[in-house]
Amino acid sequence: MKIENIIAAGVAQAVKELYGLDINAESIQIQQTKKEFEGHLTVVVFPFLKASHKGPEQTAVEIGQWLENNVEAIDKFNAVKGFLNLSVSAKFWLDMLHHIEEDDNYGITPVSDDAELVMVEYSSPNTNKPLHLGHVRNNLLGFSLAQILKANGKRVIKTNIVNDRGIHICKSMLAWQKWGNGITPDKAGKKGDHLIGDFYVEFDKHYKDELKQLKAQGMSDEEAEASSTLMAEARELLRRWEKGDEEVRSLWKMMNEWVYDGFDKTYARLGVDFDKIYYESDTYLEGKDLVLSGLDKGIMYRKDDNSVWADLTPDGLDHKLLLRSDGTSVYMTQDIGTAKLRYQDYPIDKMIYVVGNEQNYHFQVLSLLLDKLGFKWGKDLTHFSYGMVELPNGKMKSREGTVVDADDLMDTMISNAREASADRFKDMEPAEVDEISRMVGLGALKYFLLKVDPRKNILFNPEESIDFNGNTGPFLQYTYARIRSVCRRAEEELNSCSYAEAVPNEKEQVLIQKLADFPAAVADAGRNYSPALIANYCYDLAKEYNQFYHDYSILKEEDAATRCLRLNLSKVTARTLKAGVALLGMEMPERM
Repeated sequence: MKIENIIAAGVAQAVKELYGLDINAESIQIQQTKKEFEGHLTVVVFPFLKASHKGPEQTAVEIGQWLENNVEAIDKFNAVKGFLNLSVSAKFWLDMLHHIEEDDNYGITPVSDDAELVMVEYSSPNTNKPLHLGHVRNNLLGFSLAQILKANGKRVIKTNIVNDRGIHICKSMLAWQKWGNGITPDKAGKKGDHLIGDFYVEFDKHYKDELKQLKAQGMSDEEAEASSTLMAEARELLRRWEKGDEEVRSLWKMMNEWVYDGFDKTYARLGVDFDKIYYESDTYLEGKDLVLSGLDKGIMYRKDDNSVWADLTPDGLDHKLLLRSDGTSVYMTQDIGTAKLRYQDYPIDKMIYVVGNEQNYHFQVLSLLLDKLGFKWGKDLTHFSYGMVELPNGKMKSREGTVVDADDLMDTMISNAREASADRFKDMEPAEVDEISRMVGLGALKYFLLKVDPRKNILFNPEESIDFNGNTGPFLQYTYARIRSVCRRAEEELNSCSYAEAVPNEKEQVLIQKLADFPAAVADAGRNYSPALIANYCYDLAKEYNQFYHDYSILKEEDAATRCLRLNLSKVTARTLKAGVALLGMEMPERM
């Protein structure tokens, strides 16, 4: 049983016996004791003063005395005004360590067949460009959130919606037709997503040149855009695609397959995956039909130019376009159709969209429209809104080719890790150097992007992320590798020794307490949809272990019971660190 629960139950009983007050144990405020005071946990006694009719300190002393006399786990106490600081007995901590050690999945709740079913959507790429740094944060957040929800006992479906149709796709297609000369990924020696991204940039370059020439003839910005033959050709491609033109569809399928192959390689390298992938080309017609049915029911309205809109002003929003005047769909139409298909496919209890905060308004509208269209689950969808990844020179612009490409970024991180770890690799085979460099480089990237509150923007700094001494992934990985080295050197003793007679010192007790906090960290991360809570728990645990490692000998400790205690503390710390970072999608090298 958790020590917090034992204390809460004891305080509830104490307050009832001392002051005749019945209270719910769950309402009792318990927090970790501040480092400047003696104790492990602190109870806030101010809520009991009305019942005790005494001052805060006297009330704290009376409750503390009761706990010391009646709760075996409490060794001693001290009172500081209205704060009761409790020291937990050494025996309790030994029993707790044994309990954690015996449970290989400590802190992880098994998933039952009837558990809540949660669908998490993340990634959502366009098939006109490769994945970039922004997608990396999205994928890492989505995958980590899915892992955390699973660890909280939820059934989870990881899903992706690929935006494989629309004007942006047609721009790449048109550019390939005009300037591609039949090039393929194999001929170019490039991943397919990179090749198609090049043509998206190529279109934008020619489009800008065309606008410049038109404006030089005296046209305004609006007139030039309206007169662009390139954009007109792209729109015509889209119209032909929506009508099912065989030639356009064939080109579209070929180029999309190139992109999917490239995406798959990037996802595999990044360590993320999906249980189900939806494609906008399959879902937008569902959305279009729903919008037209909403039009028939008077939920939507049609303008004179034939476009279809929803009036959301009674809900405090504005008017929202759902079908353009030429009948083509917008993103909102697609999302309505996708939502319907998902709820047809799965008995979802909770739908979570992992999408940047630039789309907050979009998901407000989507929720309202689904509700108006009669889908009761519309109001219950969750937008996991996160901040953008920023660069020292500003935002990324994919149409101008100024993005931080995901593949290039991973290459750089792995190269940086290899360079930073060169001294550690002297006695290793090349294959092991490659594998550890990969783990450390990608671990540094993942941890840097996940350790921050998801709602905050991040200024990405690759150099800062690979530091073996700071709040970084490599620091956690190095701590793990150090512990595993200790355990390997004492493997035989570790498998047969006993620490039943050991008396854990204060530092060892604090470390056991931190290990015991792992289930609460997992639960908090699941409740708050925050991988950052796991990252920071792991950092605190690694920091606590390193202080212990610095202050006390392990393998050279002469007392057998104490040595066994420290070896088992080390083993359980390594296991917990590995389980924690796995929720972030990170891997741990066995040696560094």
